[in-house]
Formats: sequence, structure tokens, C-alpha cells
Amino acid sequence: MHDGMPLSPRAVVDAGLCIGCGACAAYPGSGEVDMELDRYGLYKPAGSAAWLSTPSAEFSRLCPFSPAASSEEELASSRFPQALHDDPLLGRYEALYVGHVEEGRYRQDGSSGGLATWLATELLRVREVDRVVHVVETREPEGTLFRYTISDDESDVRSGAKSRYYPVELSGVLRRIRAEPGRYAVVGIPCMVKTVQLVCQRDEIVRERVRYCIGLVCGHMKSTRFTESFARQSDVKRDAICGVDYRVKRPERPASWYRVGFRLRGGGERQRDWWHMLEGDWGAGFFQSPACDFCDDVMAELADACVGDAWQEPYSSDGRGTNIAVVRSRRIMKLLQDAAEAGRISLTGVDSKFAVSTQAAAFRHRREGLAYRLKKFPPPLALKKRVADISSLSPRRRAIYRLRRHISRWSHRVFCFSQLAHLGFVYVVWARTAASLYAGVTYSRGAPGKIADRIFRGTRA
Repeated sequence: MHDGMPLSPRAVVDAGLCIGCGACAAYPGSGEVDMELDRYGLYKPAGSAAWLSTPSAEFSRLCPFSPAASSEEELASSRFPQALHDDPLLGRYEALYVGHVEEGRYRQDGSSGGLATWLATELLRVREVDRVVHVVETREPEGTLFRYTISDDESDVRSGAKSRYYPVELSGVLRRIRAEPGRYAVVGIPCMVKTVQLVCQRDEIVRERVRYCIGLVCGHMKSTRFTESFARQSDVKRDAICGVDYRVKRPERPASWYRVGFRLRGGGERQRDWWHMLEGDWGAGFFQSPACDFCDDVMAELADACVGDAWQEPYSSDGRGTNIAVVRSRRIMKLLQDAAEAGRISLTGVDSKFAVSTQAAAFRHRREGLAYRLKKFPPPLALKKRVADISSLSPRRRAIYRLRRHISRWSHRVFCFSQLAHLGFVYVVWARTAASLYAGVTYSRGAPGKIADRIFRGTRA
């Protein structure tokens, strides 16, 4: 609700706060509502004009970015009331670990240490759940490249390993959970986990069936155009793509040296390092969903366990991949500890300071950057978010946040225009210029960096 008044789906979309989760489309009573990709390659609800424009108290409490929906802190206090720790950045938790999977090919086949996929399959193996909700490749020559599916076989869950920098939505699997009895585990980024918990809050059937959520650390969601642009720069057409590996693993290289690989329908693969791509700097925010600018959850605070990359030495230099794991459920902690004692996985306990340091850039953008964005670019709907004090924020840091916002917004528009006008070079020139300016202000690189150093008197970001 906004100022005590219910919100409509259109109000959330127009405010730039729709993440495209699909909860509104799947909720009973929504009618014939689907989730469709908009012109920018991001999911939005598609229903009748009356449904889109009608305010609803039920919708207002279900949408994860609605001001009327329960916050992460409120939901977490209900889910994990007896948690040993409550950290302002990490949320409630029982234990913190860095580690990786020793058995099988989980580590080799995963983007990082393999713990997320291993945990999902372990829940199946010990019969804690009957099915796992996770993201897989579609392998279709047209349409989307990835989607949510439901698997009841360990090998099918393992086939869904790897990071997917691509939009997905939950409406189809939420309908199936409601229609098909069983015990489910859901794997997803923070906003998707929150969506599931908000649905559970209001739907007794789903609440009874969803037993676990496995969270994935998230920087932000990309649109489909991110992958399309990578493919173009790799000279690969959409109908030739059989699969995408956004992080081809090479043990001899640091884990942070990303390399994308396109598996081709006629056989073979085409690979290219991210640093050769126009959008290769993740922090610049190319093709980011606008809603991500107003998210304050990095570590999936509502998941039973959250897994991500341990971006801190000595782990970030280990090309084999290492996970940071935030464990909130005591049952999950027991599974992990038993497996570690048996030598099936490797775990090392860490403190909260170290855990936060592995995602330092994400926390800075979601707390300090969020405070700046709420002040300078407030959305039409009043949001209550956890933010940092920015009273002493440097002019250079402010410039970085403005550049990120500019890039995230205009990358969608310029790419769309270049497609409609059949002028691909327009986007290339714009993106190269934007990336150069961002690198100059942020890292003092090149001629833009020298100018930025003079403007900001040599201070670094």
C-alpha cells in the first residue's frame, strides 16, 4: 500500500519496482495473467487493463518490492526466531563457512565451489524434499534461454548447476507447487526467495509444501539483452545457441577472470573473456533491472542457507572455485557438518567480518549506494530500506553511483533503439563510451581517469 492505499500492478511497474517474479500472475484470483518479456528483455505481468490498473490490498502485500509487503527483517524474525546471530548485513544465521564440495563433479561443474547444487541434491538424497525448484537451460532455438523447472532426480538437479545471468520468473512453478502435492526446495536469488516467502505467508498450501529455500548471493538481475549483446560480440546468432556458460571454469586462472562460452547447435563452442566485452565490468550495471536499484538484500536473508562466491583472498585466486555459505537453518547446518566430517565437502568456519568482506562491493552498492539513490532519485512509492549514513560520501563516490544509474537505465534504451533502427553501431559506440567513463571515474583508467583525478583532486573511489 502507498500512504495507506492499495497498489495496482501498473503502479509498481510504472515506479520501476517490478522485478518480474511472477507472484502476482500465479496467485489465485488473478485471472488470466501471464509473465511476458517487455521490449527491454525483462519480465512484466501481462493481464487485462482492468486487472493491471485495479488497486488490490492482496497484491500490495504479495509483491516483494511493494511498501506494504513484509520486510526481510519481519519475515526473517518469523522464520528464524532462535537464530544464534543477527547481523545488520548478513541477517539472522547459525553459522558462516567458506568451502567447496569434495565428492563428485559438483565443484568442477559449478561456477564456484559447488555447494548450492550439492545442497539441493543432498536434500533429495536424504528425503528431506521430494522435488527441487531450480533454473535450467531451455535448449530451444527460439524464445528464452533459461527457465524455472521442477526436478525430482539428482542428475536433473546437477544439470542445472552454474550461474545464470538471465531473467527468470516463478509463476509456472508456483502454480505447479499449488497443484502437485509434495515437499519442495526452491533455489533462487534474494528477490525470488522473498517472493516465495511472501506467497507462503498468504497461501497455506504453498507454505506446507515449500520446506526449504536455498539462496544465491546476488549483485543484480540482468535482462535478456545482456546475453544477446555478449552473443553479438562473439559473432553468435540466437538460433545457433544451444547453451550458455557465463563462467567457463579454468582452474589455472583466478576465479574472478570470467569467460563466457556459447555452445553451438551445430556443435562446437565459442568462448570469450568478459574483459573483452563492452559490458564486461559487472559493477557498471549494464542491462540491470531498475528494481535492483532499490533492493537491500545481498545474502538472501530469508533462505535456509545462502551460497555465493568467496571474493576474498586466498579464495578469489583459486580458479577451482570457493563458496561463502550463510547457514540459517539448524537442519541444514547439521547436513553440512555431517558431510564435512565424512570428507564429502570441505568447510572452514569464518566470522561475520570476513563473510561481509567477500561481498564488500555488493553491500556498499546496496546500503551506501541505495541511500544515495533514495535521496537523489526516489521512486514514486515511498520505500523503507536499510541504508548507510552518506553524510560524508565523497563527490567521486557520488559520481560513480550516478554513472551506474545512467548506464543501467540507458543501456536498455540505446540497445532497443539500435535494434529497431538496425543501427547496431549506435549501441556499440555508446556502450564503449559509457564503459570508458565508468572505468575512468571508478578506477582512474585512461584519459577519462586523468580528468576524473583532476576533478576529484586525485581521490580514489
